[in-house]
Amino acid sequence: MLTHFVELFLEYIERERNFSPHTSISYTKDLDQFQSFLQTQFPEALQHPENIDQDIVRSFLSLLLDSGMARKSVVRKISALRSFFKFAVRRKLLVSNPMSNVVTPKAEKKLPQFLDERTVEEMMNIPDAETTLGARDAAILELLYSTGMRRGELVELREGDIDFYERTVKVVGKGNKERIIPFGKKAQRALEHYKYHRKELSGADRSPGAEAFFVTVKGKGLYPSAVNSIVKKYLKEVSEIKQQSPHVLRHSFATHLLDRGADIFAVKELLGHESLSTTQIYTHMTSERLKKVYRQAHPKAS
Repeated sequence: MLTHFVELFLEYIERERNFSPHTSISYTKDLDQFQSFLQTQFPEALQHPENIDQDIVRSFLSLLLDSGMARKSVVRKISALRSFFKFAVRRKLLVSNPMSNVVTPKAEKKLPQFLDERTVEEMMNIPDAETTLGARDAAILELLYSTGMRRGELVELREGDIDFYERTVKVVGKGNKERIIPFGKKAQRALEHYKYHRKELSGADRSPGAEAFFVTVKGKGLYPSAVNSIVKKYLKEVSEIKQQSPHVLRHSFATHLLDRGADIFAVKELLGHESLSTTQIYTHMTSERLKKVYRQAHPKAS
């Protein structure tokens, strides 16, 4: 039965492949949805998985797309099915792979949202740096924008990762890859000011969490959702963009660098991207903005 094959696959990715709990849960949901589809449309295929062919898989994908599901979600489900059927064939549970000639639809490329330079400046002026928490928030905002680091990289920072003299910070990004990122003088001043106030937050707490450079009011290491709340608090005061997360400052960092003529390969390294194509979306953003300016200003644009 297909259900048994799925159980073997899920056990395999958890025990042998060491997939993260999040990925395992996603795969479980995707494969459960596929089985529910078979139960209503092709019930015999549940009992005889060898009868599952490309037409059945395509019918499932068509149903998802017709229901209005985002292409990104459909692509994820295709990935889960590919992994499952590849496993089934390799373990000789099935003879043929019904995913062999199934084409993955292109996911829509949504341009990331960012702030213009003036709005970034407005936001940086909001925290009251004379207060302890204000000094911390100002340092967080300045560092995120000055380096383009990810939220997860920020919460993992230790004081030893920051070189105040050279104005560089060491972060460990995706794939456990380490990189050194420079930061500007404004970020340096904000970090040094926060460092002075930091003892007021962490002085009474010497737990392991207190080793983090950015801490909560109780001296515990700052957690991701807290960073989200901090950034959102100031973002909503200066902008009405839908995405109000730390990633907006990362997007702004990359966009502003390219707008001012930075080499795209250098931006790729600063962001810690594995592929240049990931960084190129910011080039597209710049291009689209130039086109808009042209259409609005040039007398022969229309």
